[in-house]
Amino acid sequence: MPHDTSSANATAKPGSEKRRPSFFWVLAVLILPLLSLVIRFRFHHRERMPQTGAFVLAPNHYSEIDPVVMGAAAWKLGRAPRFLAKASLFKNPVVGWFLRTSGQIPVERTGSNGHQALRAAEELVEKGRMVIVYPEGSLTRDPDLWPMRGKTGAVRIALERDIPIVPAAHWGTQAVLPRYSKKPSLFPRKTIDVIIGEPLDLTAYRGKPLDQAMLLKATGELMDAIAGLLAELRDEPAPAERWNPAAHGQKETGRLED
Repeated sequence: MPHDTSSANATAKPGSEKRRPSFFWVLAVLILPLLSLVIRFRFHHRERMPQTGAFVLAPNHYSEIDPVVMGAAAWKLGRAPRFLAKASLFKNPVVGWFLRTSGQIPVERTGSNGHQALRAAEELVEKGRMVIVYPEGSLTRDPDLWPMRGKTGAVRIALERDIPIVPAAHWGTQAVLPRYSKKPSLFPRKTIDVIIGEPLDLTAYRGKPLDQAMLLKATGELMDAIAGLLAELRDEPAPAERWNPAAHGQKETGRLED
């Protein structure tokens, strides 16, 4: 386990966006006190979280409650979180209102509208905001919850807009809500470890045509970095290769039986 660089309840010095009144303040007042009854954050290398400027935060994904956990973690570390979210969620009158009001970005999984999500994300980064993008696209199919093969959207945003991409990992969420489960375990209180990585070195790719081969190579490096961070939290080596759903006859979206 890596050295714990912070106490559970302390928060980083907020960035300028977090200091400005916004709908995130309402969400923080409503969600954080309840969440703190269920989980305790333990942060590692919190000093790596950029406090100013635009960047992509790319974490692992293995529980449906991950966005709540990582959104709260980002807020505690000083940044207002925004996500790429499934477009279907925006159709719910209540959930959709919360998502739109807090600036979340709808993503169409199929069809021609997927690229529109990338354009919307770029508008956010142009304003110096952070965007949380799950490069796996859905919950990992890896049976041991290691990161699986990634999709290229996170890297594309970082390269097209010439902004940093910061890998991250968390471990412990599965104790609150196991993968695909609908029954959360609220008590006793759980500890969730969150580690922030160094920005991924994309020097070799910047300023060059973004063909699919280049994007896949850079995405592979990103997923290796995320897996490495998770290995630190789990105190065990990550698999040498990322899980490939297609090689195991699996779909990359939708629910799977564990």
